[in-house]
Amino acid sequence: MAALVILVVGVIVIGTAVGFDSEASAEPVAQSFLLDWQSQDYSGAAALTTAAPATVATALRATFGQLDATALFLAMDSVVQHGATAEARFTATVDLAEQNRVWTYQGEFPLVKSGSDWRVAWSPAVIEPHLGQGDRLAVVTTFPARGQILDASGQALETPATVDVVGVMPGQLTSPARTAAAFASATGVEAQQVAGQITAAPPRTFLKLATLAPADYQRLYQKLRGIPGLIVKQQQEVLYHANATGLVGQIGSEVDKALRQEGAFYLPGTTVGLSGLEQTDQRQLLGTPTTSIVELNSAGAVVSTLYQWTGTPGTTVRTTINSSVQHAALSALDSVPESGELVAVQASTGQVLAVAQHTGSTALPSGGPLAAKLSPGTAFTIVSTEALLESGLAPNTPISCDNSFTVGGQTFTSYGTGEQKPFTADFANDCGTAFAGLSERLTPGQFTDVVKEFGIGANWDNGLQVPVFTGSVPVASDEADLAAETIGKGNVQVSPLDMALVAAEVDSGSWHSPSVIYGADPANSPSAALDPTSLSSLRNLMRGAVKSGAAKAANVSGAEVYGQVGLTHAPTGWVSWFVGYRGDVAFSLIEVGSTPRLSAAALAGAFASALHSIPTSG
Repeated sequence: MAALVILVVGVIVIGTAVGFDSEASAEPVAQSFLLDWQSQDYSGAAALTTAAPATVATALRATFGQLDATALFLAMDSVVQHGATAEARFTATVDLAEQNRVWTYQGEFPLVKSGSDWRVAWSPAVIEPHLGQGDRLAVVTTFPARGQILDASGQALETPATVDVVGVMPGQLTSPARTAAAFASATGVEAQQVAGQITAAPPRTFLKLATLAPADYQRLYQKLRGIPGLIVKQQQEVLYHANATGLVGQIGSEVDKALRQEGAFYLPGTTVGLSGLEQTDQRQLLGTPTTSIVELNSAGAVVSTLYQWTGTPGTTVRTTINSSVQHAALSALDSVPESGELVAVQASTGQVLAVAQHTGSTALPSGGPLAAKLSPGTAFTIVSTEALLESGLAPNTPISCDNSFTVGGQTFTSYGTGEQKPFTADFANDCGTAFAGLSERLTPGQFTDVVKEFGIGANWDNGLQVPVFTGSVPVASDEADLAAETIGKGNVQVSPLDMALVAAEVDSGSWHSPSVIYGADPANSPSAALDPTSLSSLRNLMRGAVKSGAAKAANVSGAEVYGQVGLTHAPTGWVSWFVGYRGDVAFSLIEVGSTPRLSAAALAGAFASALHSIPTSG
């Protein structure tokens, strides 16, 4: 307003300097008209024109809505007077509701003298020079297709699926405000913002209000069905269905509460990443919309584009996912009614090859395959065994597998008979009491050092594009605590990704930081190699568990499978683990159910069988 006053003063001084003889100046009327229009005193502005006040007031008011404007600033540039006529020029600055959209244009209007008074000679061109009789302004916003997330070969991980598009034909609505209010009530968006979009849109063109996944549409159906004028169309979109969901993540629509929590303006066509790469790379994937100020004729057709902000397309994100490994993982998980998750990595590089989930009869743990915090049970004896081997334990050492064993006042149980057998048998049959007893050979420091060798609890999550859990194994406080940790209980927490990396280190001989973006440098270089002697023994033990032990359901034909199993109980139900590798593919998987009668080893066998080709290093 201060700038506006300065401009007004400047115009008055110039007008006085050049002089208008004894004629009354047209400038005060022109200035008053602009001030009234800007302050939304449409009746006051209309009274200064040659047309019926109601007609002018309606046109000025409608223009503000047609542009879905939040503010209008009008600055007079000059008034040139010729006897009983004059021409006023002004600069209009319109702040649209959309972010970073400010339209500035030059306008002009004639004035005529009627008796001793000046009046603005009204026509639609007073609002904007291009407007003719029956024309109006409108705002058309078009979002580009959301950028896709690709696998390592450049193929899309997201696939077309049926969506429900809900919208309106603005010109056919009896009461746009009523429709906007009902839609806002059903979805939780701002009614005024919805009304602004409806008013600003071409009246005879379908205006999409939201694109909903089928589950979201069904959830909102009862509220949406009674909205006057709402139209529902089904079409195929690449939005809500993806392979490797645990990495790719999920997408929300225009009505998602995540947008409202961020204070984002409601804008049809907006999508928002809710998790995974879709969330972390939201800006890159979304792009920016193309917004046009257009002139429409009385038939609602676009006559011309008055101004346009050209958007930018969403760009793709290429991942390390190997589609053949991913499909093998999904095929295995989908073959059983229980819920399950699987993470596979390339042992020689740390590249994540597959992140798969299947929701069956039991809920999956929170956090997903990359960030869940779970007890691994005896699957963790891979780590414990490395510590024991490094301490000098020979694989053929006779160790009894007791039904119960007490360490530090805490009793541990298993299905053992107390018979002494070589340690190879105790490992193969995941005898928890044997490991509880063997923990007395270790110090907390020794065990912690080996845990670190496997990268558990380290900060390798730095640089990754998605949330992950690197694991947590606190230093044991006493003998009982250490015994519990050796069998993956107590305070031990890991994610499936953690355990896939454990298997990868046994497979490759050294630990590699995981990566999920194709071509990205790992956050950490490979760690020092494990001791060759203990590593060879550990591999033989894992092969024995699959060949003739508790993991034998994973023993399929072809390349040999190595692994270990575990069974724990979590808030979501029983969790069966398999951690192992085949060729250069290291993986961990869980199967979740309401009873302990689960077999992650069988799922591992199904996964290994479905691997038609095993990726090689490089």
